[in-house]
Amino acid sequence: MADIELMEATAEPIQTRAKRLKQRTALAHERLDRRIMSADPFASRERYAQFAKVQYEFHRDIAALYEDQALARLVPDLGSRRRLELIAQDLIDIGAPVSTYDGAPHFSAGFAADVPTALGWLYVAEGSNLGAAFLLKEAAKIVLSEVFGARHLAAAPEGRGAHWKSFVTALDNVRLSGIEEQRAIAGAEAAFLRVHVLVEQYLRV
Repeated sequence: MADIELMEATAEPIQTRAKRLKQRTALAHERLDRRIMSADPFASRERYAQFAKVQYEFHRDIAALYEDQALARLVPDLGSRRRLELIAQDLIDIGAPVSTYDGAPHFSAGFAADVPTALGWLYVAEGSNLGAAFLLKEAAKIVLSEVFGARHLAAAPEGRGAHWKSFVTALDNVRLSGIEEQRAIAGAEAAFLRVHVLVEQYLRV
């Protein structure tokens, strides 16, 4: 019995889905962060407008997920996490056009999304808000704030940490098969790739 208890005490903890997603997308995440900051998006409002355009198009791609009923049952506060309208208002604040892209969004309203894939995309979107505190400080250098021009970078009323934790709890509690787990990872990887494509399109050095 003592040997069994020792084995249990020293066993590796089970890796959560959020941690798996973080591990599998770490390189893509780091590469994207470096690319964005190399473009100096907070050097001026003009540069920031290009950054906000990237944000707008990405959140336009996933806007339908925040209205998906299957996903809403898994993430109870999902609808309140949508940021597309905040980014649109930020663009209006700084006198930038809201949208010039005519293509269809990646996820369409009215069509049920593949849940594991969608969870991967949402992981990337929600994670970006967790790390936005630094970006909000940079935005302040060009006189933007949570109430003007940088609304979409603001923390949730309950705080960034609590907001992220509640999402991660919901994410980790979803029961997925092994194949579905791979689709969630592929979804997160696709989301990072999509943002990188948008950066190359809008945030040119």
